[in-house]
Amino acid sequence: MIQMIRSDAERFAEEIKGLRMTIHRHPEMGNHEYCTAELAEKYLNGLGIATRRILDTAVVGELKCGAGDPENGPVRTAALRADMDALPLTEMTGAEFASEVRGVMHACGHDVHTAAVLGAARILAEHRNELKGNVIFLLQPDEEGRGGADRMIREGCMDGVDAVFGAHVSPDLPAGHIGIRYGIFYAASDMFKVEVTGLASHGAVREKGIDALAAAAEMVTALLELPSKITSDKCILTVGRMQSGTAGNIMPGEAVFEGIIRTLGPETRRRMEEEFRNTVQAIADRTGTAADIDYIHSHPGVVNDKSMTDLAFRAACGMFGEEKVHIIEEPVMISEDFGCFLDKAHGSFYHIGAGCALPLHNPAFLPEEDVVTELAVMHAGMVWSYLME
Repeated sequence: MIQMIRSDAERFAEEIKGLRMTIHRHPEMGNHEYCTAELAEKYLNGLGIATRRILDTAVVGELKCGAGDPENGPVRTAALRADMDALPLTEMTGAEFASEVRGVMHACGHDVHTAAVLGAARILAEHRNELKGNVIFLLQPDEEGRGGADRMIREGCMDGVDAVFGAHVSPDLPAGHIGIRYGIFYAASDMFKVEVTGLASHGAVREKGIDALAAAAEMVTALLELPSKITSDKCILTVGRMQSGTAGNIMPGEAVFEGIIRTLGPETRRRMEEEFRNTVQAIADRTGTAADIDYIHSHPGVVNDKSMTDLAFRAACGMFGEEKVHIIEEPVMISEDFGCFLDKAHGSFYHIGAGCALPLHNPAFLPEEDVVTELAVMHAGMVWSYLME
């Protein structure tokens, strides 16, 4: 299996790299990935893989394989996911295939993710008559925005899927090395906006009003202490905006503040929301203000399934050698909506080294060219291992 996938990857390497370069040259913002979606459709259709378009720019491809044995139980289905959207940045990589769209670039590696899933499709399509199961390819819009994963799922893209796999390029690993993480991997991401209402009055007669700004400031101070109170794990609450008042001699009757919360694991996420609401409401009751809380659930976090991550580790060691496979010891506080797919099926999310030490979302971030073919190898090996073991 290893030699076969490696051999196919070498045969198709220039083709897969060409896909990545084309996607990189023509980046598109979330929910506007029309050209990228069309490229994915045409490429998959050319491999004999049927596709359907959902959400305007999401593509779902299905490779039906011929070696299943329904008499011995239902045929299993594995899914590979890639995110397609770019970022509002002006590229500073100096690459020959740099972005041709002013103010938009692939600074988070989604060009690599998309081309690698298409490359895996190229490899797996060569062996459709050998695979004991089917493969779904999920090309997702808007990961960087409000998240396209949940909307794709509501359109039925995960119906019948038994296991799902995905990956992200990482500046923390050498090029082509694989990072495996057990359990909690990416943080859940939530946002909040709190509007506090009191009673405005002249600043010289505070007793005749209810100070919304003072109440809001007390809420912010108390909320910033919550993470250390509810968990010993890393947990982040940031208030990024606070606004109140119109003049220095008017005690404000309204105040608003908003921010983000990052938590690790579903239980900490649940407790944080509960304590957030209780803290705000308790201060509002004591100060005589009214507090309207808009608590917005965003990405659920990524929590890898143990059995599927064991499989990912074995597949990676087989494909790359143990010296190129790393166990990631700590979760990361950035967010990823791949967790929505993991809520619907067992699976695992892994990293591949970018060979570029600059941080993600930097205008000069550029994974090395061979990374895309190595990720295609990992994806193809992962699916093969799941369907054939």
